[in-house]
Amino acid sequence: MKRLQKSVLPVLATLLVASLVSVGAPSSAAVAEDARPNIILITTDDMRADELWGMDNVRELLISQGTTFARAYVPFPLCCPSRATMLTGQYAHNHGVLGNGKNGEVGGERDFDDSSTLATWLQDAGYSTGYIGKYLNGYGNDEPPAVPPGWTEWHGAFDGGAYYTTRLLEDGVENEYKGIYQTDLAGDIATDMVTRQAAGDAPFFLFTSFFAPHYGQPAEPDDPARIKTPAVADRHRDAFADVALPDIPSFNEADVSDKPAAIRDNALLTRTMVEGITEHYQQRLEALLAVDEAIGKMMAALTASGELDNTIVVFTSDNGYLLGEHRIPQGKTVPYEPSARVPLIVRGPGFPAGVERTQTVALIDLAPTFVEIAGATAGLVMDGVSLSPVAQSPTYGRGRIIVVEAGPKVADAPWFYRGLRSERYLYVEYEETGEVELYDMRKDPYQLVNLAFEPIPYVERRILPQLSSLLAEMHDCAGSDCQG
Repeated sequence: MKRLQKSVLPVLATLLVASLVSVGAPSSAAVAEDARPNIILITTDDMRADELWGMDNVRELLISQGTTFARAYVPFPLCCPSRATMLTGQYAHNHGVLGNGKNGEVGGERDFDDSSTLATWLQDAGYSTGYIGKYLNGYGNDEPPAVPPGWTEWHGAFDGGAYYTTRLLEDGVENEYKGIYQTDLAGDIATDMVTRQAAGDAPFFLFTSFFAPHYGQPAEPDDPARIKTPAVADRHRDAFADVALPDIPSFNEADVSDKPAAIRDNALLTRTMVEGITEHYQQRLEALLAVDEAIGKMMAALTASGELDNTIVVFTSDNGYLLGEHRIPQGKTVPYEPSARVPLIVRGPGFPAGVERTQTVALIDLAPTFVEIAGATAGLVMDGVSLSPVAQSPTYGRGRIIVVEAGPKVADAPWFYRGLRSERYLYVEYEETGEVELYDMRKDPYQLVNLAFEPIPYVERRILPQLSSLLAEMHDCAGSDCQG
């Protein structure tokens, strides 16, 4: 019972001083598990899975020491719905955040019910919880900002896109930081929190949400025209100035006649556009260098505290990003690989070092993983599954099917698309237009040939109705019905 005596009183005292949300007393079962691991979730914004190569600390401290999930996807490749998924373990069609909520569109923080999330579940289980950085889109815009339930310590960023002007709600107080690179600010706060929380007796959960490499202000002299780019820390400017774009067959795709009309309408990228996309790619890599440095500091603090071996560290992104693939100069939301596939590395107890797993997994799996590790009880029906058994076996979870979706722009409008992703196929139905896409990911990993386009090959004539029928069953699934 030593942990109960030492952990509850400091947490309650901190909450009273900071005027944050109150925490319920942890159950006796949670208290008894005094060896439960700490959990650190680190996310980037709009990072592609193939942009890991320039991050030395991530490669040396996480990839080489943890498990890489090489086929990790975001079911709804857009910022706000994805973060809501990470906090609930639910598809967007269940948590209800169907967009970023900009300009009168659906979604955003205002559509999110934060009364029962990963934060409240872990806090109820005796964890100290902390959040740093970008929260759900629109946070602080529609009403006076408040600390969402479940967070012991909160450094939530107001919605905005400035790298050198950051507004945070901290201990119930609004603070503005000018002239400090936002990634450095978030990394320093996270490092300090790791040191302080590791010195306590309660296990801790820390969610650090970095804004990079999302585009943002201020503009820089070498920014390309018509392409939005991130702002880079001065020390990293032009660090990747000589790096070429990845050689991807879908880049500036020559023939898009089999794609939906929204893609067919895109003209071939001009030489000027390609040059701009190249500059954008270079700046994205440079913006990620500050994230990599912050992760190095956080890992050093964990090592110094003696808690490294008892901490689960997860690195991922809210969604991917297109850089000229299928003639899309920049963007996300679409179901194609660069938009939907994200980096996912997990280091810590139960996750083998230097191992790659190729089973299909998704960001709906993070919350179930953390709930299992913490011995917590989820307050919602989760749609994902724990990553732990997948990490232990190269065959566990083979054949899994994941729902892919993108919500309507306005209430009661048709969904943009709904579909299914398996290890072999990506199947998508566009509700408003009736268009269909089917890709054999084994033969066509770059999604160049839409097999649902006329004339439909013989094999796919049989597969299409099967997938359509399965989608009709799964598109609004919940809980175990999503986990087949």
